[in-house]
Amino acid sequence: MPRLRLLLMALGFALCSLGVAEIKAEVFLANGIKIGEVDSNSAIVWTRLTQFSDRNLKGLSWGDNESLPAGKSLEEMEYSVPGARGDVKVDWWLEGVRVGGSGWGAVDPQKDFTSQIKLSDLLPDQEYRVAVYSRTPDGAPGQTIKGRFRTAPSENEAEPVRFTVVSCQEFSRRDDKPNGHTIYSTMLDVDPDFFVHTGDIVYYDYKRSNPKARNSELARYKWNRMYSLPYQKAFHNQVSSYFIKDDHDTVKNDSTPGDRYGDLTWDQGLWIFREQVPMGKETYRTVRWGKDLQIWLVEGRDFRSPNDAPDGPEKTIWGEEQKQWFFESVKKSDATFRILISPTPVVGPDRGNKFDNHANVNFSHEGNEIRTFISKQRNMFVICGDRHWQYVSQDTETGVREYACGSASDQHAGGYSEDRRTPMHEYLKVRGGFLSVQIKRENGRAQAVLTHHGVDGQVLNRDVLEAETVED
Repeated sequence: MPRLRLLLMALGFALCSLGVAEIKAEVFLANGIKIGEVDSNSAIVWTRLTQFSDRNLKGLSWGDNESLPAGKSLEEMEYSVPGARGDVKVDWWLEGVRVGGSGWGAVDPQKDFTSQIKLSDLLPDQEYRVAVYSRTPDGAPGQTIKGRFRTAPSENEAEPVRFTVVSCQEFSRRDDKPNGHTIYSTMLDVDPDFFVHTGDIVYYDYKRSNPKARNSELARYKWNRMYSLPYQKAFHNQVSSYFIKDDHDTVKNDSTPGDRYGDLTWDQGLWIFREQVPMGKETYRTVRWGKDLQIWLVEGRDFRSPNDAPDGPEKTIWGEEQKQWFFESVKKSDATFRILISPTPVVGPDRGNKFDNHANVNFSHEGNEIRTFISKQRNMFVICGDRHWQYVSQDTETGVREYACGSASDQHAGGYSEDRRTPMHEYLKVRGGFLSVQIKRENGRAQAVLTHHGVDGQVLNRDVLEAETVED
């Protein structure tokens, strides 16, 4: 039922909401919209102009071709979504009244024909409706897409908040081939106020997901292909998002500054990520969602030391500036629950043959520093991505709790086994799915309810954390 519901919703956006205007359009929005970086008074709306209303479903299959076949253009390949020049604008409404508009602005061909438009002067804890319009350079009308989002409550409002977290979505391992990853259907049943993707959003270098993105053109192709899927498009029309990048959507596996993947350079990888998702000034940031919740979204690639560098005070994943920002902003926060959302594990346990995150022995010094700091904070825990299994763990030294959301599909789950459960594990399941988090008050006391779901939405584990207070 959830999959059918989201498919009908996707078709509704394409046919009912847009009607004749979409059919007669001269330019299109085949990658939909993403509404991101929402706080209590602003948001960013991302979109991309395209030549056609949908991906190329009749194109040539990549098969075993790791790169573009000789004599073929990218537009000839299956799932290609060629961009188009033109203009876009955004209008937004509150309770049926238009309260703002951006005016027309050209998409940027140097940024894959994308545009990011900031909405300002919004009111806290309100549901806004948006419409994204498009036109050709000479003014011929294009497709229109409608969407909605909720702004964050102000920091003195004890309002309930619910969000979902995912990781590791790979195109060839989507569980509904025509429509996308099933979790984007079932997450709507949770009715999240916002969504966090912890990274490995696309896989530039994955062996099963041809082509290999060894240049910027193929890297952008992979983003366009992923976000032309109907489930993904319909979800992002109505749930605001925060995106974090990891290694596979920077350049390649376990990548560090200066790495490249074929002709795809490190700098190009950083540029493309910022172009393909709604993003503000920094890729590390913190957002307050009412009196009872503040989240920290950290950058795990830009500032890191090489994995094989000797461990010690100078070795880092976060970099000194980001780390000090984290420590200082956490200490200043008076939110009831404070959550670090990391692209990679901070607690683990991880496998002994991995050397890329704070749960690994070669980043012990900084890992211990971060875990010790978190352990001294009231009502603070970690949510992480990157691992292809779900778990809840508690560090034996500091008591810090970590929740790993698992991979986006069952086909992509693996890398660990349930018979390797350790004393750190309170829950362990090698399954795909997502994590939902609900912050609410019961009898005046704040709770965090963390639920691991399977891909079809079934509850696999639930953990209820009662907030500690000063009196406790």
